[in-house]
Amino acid sequence: MADVHQLSRTDARRIAVRAQLLDAARPTDVVATVQHLTLVQLDPTSAIAPSADLVLWSRLGSTYDPQDLVDALDEQRLVDFGGAARAAGDMRLFRAEMAQWPGAGEHQDWQRRLIGWVEANEECRGDILERLRGDGPLPASELPDSCVVPWPSSGWNNNRNMRMMLEQLVQRGEVAVAGREGRERLWDLAERIYPDDPVVPAEEAVRVRDESRLRGLGIARARSAKVPGEPHSVGEAGEAAVVEGVKGQWRVDPAQLGQPFEGRTALLSPFDRLVYDRRRMDEVFEFDYVLEMFKPASQRIWGYYALPVLHDDRLVGKLDARADRDAGVLEVVAVHEDVPFTRAMTAAVDREVADLAGWLGLDR
Repeated sequence: MADVHQLSRTDARRIAVRAQLLDAARPTDVVATVQHLTLVQLDPTSAIAPSADLVLWSRLGSTYDPQDLVDALDEQRLVDFGGAARAAGDMRLFRAEMAQWPGAGEHQDWQRRLIGWVEANEECRGDILERLRGDGPLPASELPDSCVVPWPSSGWNNNRNMRMMLEQLVQRGEVAVAGREGRERLWDLAERIYPDDPVVPAEEAVRVRDESRLRGLGIARARSAKVPGEPHSVGEAGEAAVVEGVKGQWRVDPAQLGQPFEGRTALLSPFDRLVYDRRRMDEVFEFDYVLEMFKPASQRIWGYYALPVLHDDRLVGKLDARADRDAGVLEVVAVHEDVPFTRAMTAAVDREVADLAGWLGLDR
């Protein structure tokens, strides 16, 4: 049995920061950065800038041009899958799972209902595929909604037949996002979007995805609560580790062990992978943070879209700011200090805020 690595919280934090490309050695290429991180969430909220652009700016700096991400998606060097940008070559790791839609093994009630709904609307499915085959890529508004059984929901998706049908066709590997026209996604046949790479068998694909995820996270739990989209867990990837003061075992990327660390200051998207696993954020970084955009204004502590502030290997505060593009300014409402800032920390955060404003083309 292999030894279990003994890590301090500082060790664990530095491994996570370095793996997320947030140390002093900045990356330079958009596609390579997304591939290393495994994904960058494409959330459209732009109180400051869209999350994907903030994530890439935090790493590449102000040389990053958001058009580079748009171009990479339009040219299918990156693909939009599950609401996240991924390297196109990684889609070979999902194709076997798509063929098993809506999942391998004995189906649960919700899976049987999903199968029944798609089968009841087989004519709509066929109409969409035929239209895309002849005229794609197209926005959803130009696709025929010939569903005879509406999507049943008591919530947000009630009667959103086209949205839900497209989602199932994506999961089945039949259609894919081909790019965007403004904020509207364009759809086409998946065979035209995804590379024609050999399909990786499902069990091997899960293992490879776990390994890739661990390379991007540096340190993670083997298992965690199920979450929508990308898991926080990494299975048996990497090697076992314990973190001083934290219960339970972790998995660590052995390539990160014993490496030198030089930190920097960074402003992070609320959807950044460094903080997206809130349990890891709490246990390893001891950082208190909740995205408050869905709270009433009177109940917010840090702001509508507060950006976590990273300094070296610590999360030290939150920046409450908003981009007022009509006025041409980045309005800084507050910088919340979780620890008292030193003069050097204050200067470093000020430089990042100024850099953010300049990158956005706004005055501070």
